[in-house]
Amino acid sequence: MRPESEGREATIEDLWHEPGKAELVNGRIVRMPPASGLHAYVAGKICASLTEYERRTGSGHAIGDCAAFVVNLPHRKSFCPDVAYQVGPLTMDFVQGAPVFAVEVRSKSNYGPASERALAAKRADYFAAGTRVVWDVDLLGKDVVRVYRADDPGRPRIYGRGERAEAEPALPGWAMPVDDLFP
Repeated sequence: MRPESEGREATIEDLWHEPGKAELVNGRIVRMPPASGLHAYVAGKICASLTEYERRTGSGHAIGDCAAFVVNLPHRKSFCPDVAYQVGPLTMDFVQGAPVFAVEVRSKSNYGPASERALAAKRADYFAAGTRVVWDVDLLGKDVVRVYRADDPGRPRIYGRGERAEAEPALPGWAMPVDDLFP
């Protein structure tokens, strides 16, 4: 039985028992639908590039889809980004704290005014929790990668095909070709 149906707020302990990808927001477990093939392909490409960065720098960890990051915001207790980079230790528990870099790849349902507001609110939560850079990856638009930074969240740097998107200052020296995001 879901915690909400029992009349109580969900906890991180409840999140352990949730099948699939989910986050803990406003005392509720928010499930996320399965990804499309293209969505999963793009997340995999970004994670592979981050894994190479991890090998090259010997610092941090590239983390693929479905990992939970536990945070302590008033209304949000976890994130589950599509791809992330973490500089702290990894254990058999959920990752403690926000990633330094998070990637959100848009799904078919992530378009329209309500989705734009929800994505902006989630970015604000990432920054409030300590994430330094968030990518918003839009595979349907010409502005494919929007790079939002905690120090200037209202002015994303935009990258399209033929360019290399970066994640400064979270990942110094790392960038990947936007064209690599397409099969």
